[in-house]
Order: sequence, then C-alpha cells, then structure tokens
Amino acid sequence: MLTALEVFTIVVVGVMVGVEFSVAFVINPILNALPGDSGQLGRAHGGRMLGAVMPVWYITSLILVAVWAIAGWHHHGTGLVVTAGALLIFSVIMSILLLVPINNRGKTWTPDNRPADWKQQMNRWDRLHYVRVAVIIAAFALLVVAHV
Repeated sequence: MLTALEVFTIVVVGVMVGVEFSVAFVINPILNALPGDSGQLGRAHGGRMLGAVMPVWYITSLILVAVWAIAGWHHHGTGLVVTAGALLIFSVIMSILLLVPINNRGKTWTPDNRPADWKQQMNRWDRLHYVRVAVIIAAFALLVVAHV
C-alpha cells in the first residue's frame, strides 16, 4: 500500500511540476511573443484559469507528501520525503506572499485598465516563478530518489 501511495504522490507532484515548467518555459514565452495585446490577454486568462486550479494541486501534493512521510516514517528515504515536503511548503509560502498578489492583479487586466508597469510586473512574476519551478523540481527529484 505504501508503494502505491509513493507512486501516486510522485505522479501528482510530477504532473504539477510539468505544468509549472511548461508555463515558465513554453506558454509564457509563446504569449510574450504574440503581437499587440494578445499576450497580455492570454496571460490574464491563464492567470484566472491556473489561479483556480493550482492552489488545490499544491495543497493536494503537500498532503500526499505528508501522508507518505507519516506512513513510511520508519522506511528508507523518509528524510528525503520530509525535505521534499519542506520544499513544497516553501513553494506555497512563496506563492502566497510573492506570486499570487501579482497574479491577482494581472488576471483582471485588459488593454484598457492595465497599469503602465504591467510588463515589469509580469517580468517579476516570471523571475519568481523560475525560482518556484526550481524548488518544486528539487522536491520532485527528492521524492523520486526516496522511492527508489
């Protein structure tokens, strides 16, 4: 049963990492290259859509990692699982304090109401998101190693 939990957790966290990696290195570069206001409108829509889904995914991932750590407390790799959990906690705190406020503003912007510094705010979000992606990739890698 523990093995099934480990595999399920790795898949859930891994797919979340894939989505966030794709946002950072595929979706946002595509949106940034679009002409006119299309990129900004796309980012606003993405902010609304992913802003609704990703918090649930992050919390679910964190809960699964916590259950794995508790259920496998005396098994090989528990320290790695706990460290992965700490990294996921850090990513959630980072998201709440730094990324979500920018996203909450950006998802309401249109070409008519966006602030003059909207590109700078999006660039700040992108830079912070790169850090978050690195953190969750590290958490994912630790979970994979803990399972092996």
